[in-house]
Amino acid sequence: MKKSGLHFGKEKKKVNIPIVKEVITWIVEILIVLAIAFVFVCYIGLRTSVVGQSMSPTLENRQEILVNRFIYSITNPKPNDIVVFLPNGNEKSHYYVKRVIAVPGDKVQIKDGAVYVNGELFDEKAETAAILDAQLAAEEIELGEDEYFVLGDNRNNSEDSRYANIGNVKKEYIIGKAWFIVSPFQDFGFLD
Repeated sequence: MKKSGLHFGKEKKKVNIPIVKEVITWIVEILIVLAIAFVFVCYIGLRTSVVGQSMSPTLENRQEILVNRFIYSITNPKPNDIVVFLPNGNEKSHYYVKRVIAVPGDKVQIKDGAVYVNGELFDEKAETAAILDAQLAAEEIELGEDEYFVLGDNRNNSEDSRYANIGNVKKEYIIGKAWFIVSPFQDFGFLD
């Protein structure tokens, strides 16, 4: 029987412990996912578009790629890496996407349409045409301690280290390594 009349005592509400644990677990999981996403976006990932045909057939104009911005803080670019950089550090320029051919201390030269690094024929990872215009690289170029020589895979339609307005790329201007194609969907996947 229920007592009638005024009741001034507080009734204790029962807390459903399993539901509270479930809510706390969800909140912690969401915070972890947000933290990982924040780190990925701010320190690792960058999404950019390929501009032009200079990396064809490896990358095509307007393809969207992800750039790993973290990798070169723990290691250096290697020959055949596809890097994203700002030419001469110009922040008003679009990102350039090119393949590393030579690294600091290397000597590079283009002769008879082929690329030579330290006197040996460069081991191309991509299929490329013979170079018709060597420009600056007609004479041997020795790279400084933080310089990289880059070329587009479409060698006869690429503005790259052969040209004075690009030249050797300093490591500080390299944004990161191109590693994943996100669009168009039919090209979705990792870059070699």
